[in-house]
Amino acid sequence: MLLKLLELDYPLDEVVYFDIGVEFDSIRYNAEKMGKILADKKISFTILEPKEPFIWCMAEKPVVKRDGTLQCGYKWCGGCTRWGTTLKLDAIRDNNKKYGDEMIAEYVGVAADERQRISRQRNGNRIKIYPLTEWEMTESNCLEYCYSHGWHWSENGYELYDLLDRVSCKYCKNKNLKELRNIYHFMPDIWQELKELQDKVQMPFKGNKTIHDLEARFISEDAQMDLFDFIEE
Repeated sequence: MLLKLLELDYPLDEVVYFDIGVEFDSIRYNAEKMGKILADKKISFTILEPKEPFIWCMAEKPVVKRDGTLQCGYKWCGGCTRWGTTLKLDAIRDNNKKYGDEMIAEYVGVAADERQRISRQRNGNRIKIYPLTEWEMTESNCLEYCYSHGWHWSENGYELYDLLDRVSCKYCKNKNLKELRNIYHFMPDIWQELKELQDKVQMPFKGNKTIHDLEARFISEDAQMDLFDFIEE
């Protein structure tokens, strides 16, 4: 969306990037790359961060549950407990305060094939604009457009969008089994981080399965595949 806004010379005063602290390296690299482009165009580039470290919030922060008891951390982020999104929205709201009562038009990157995410409701002095839906650009159209303009998401020698359906933060609980299996096989450093976090969080990651349960499953699947290869030979 941002690339095309710049290409079509849409009015743009500030670009905001929220770094939650657990992004893939390629996300930060692309943010730095875009920051240089925006600087050349004299467009403000603001990097926002959560008030409290993400890992601390996940595993250590004292949290009062609905029943009044305390737990350590919010646990895994995703599903119906998307507290990371709350951190992002809070940071954006705080950043917008510098504009006072001035009307703010926000470009939102919702693609044409995810229109169900669009909210036309006006929020105070903020108006949301959805350029990708106006341009009829689907998620796959957007990825092709980025690739054709030299933008990639490379991690450990792999293109992230070849391994993941959606490039969210490294530890997002919404990852499906295919994505988790690919992380296990092709990004062992991140898988190790997930295992270490699992020991701190003490909460299942996918359904009732922990990261350790999933690893045992993937090892078993690999062993069966090796057995089939042996039988075929």
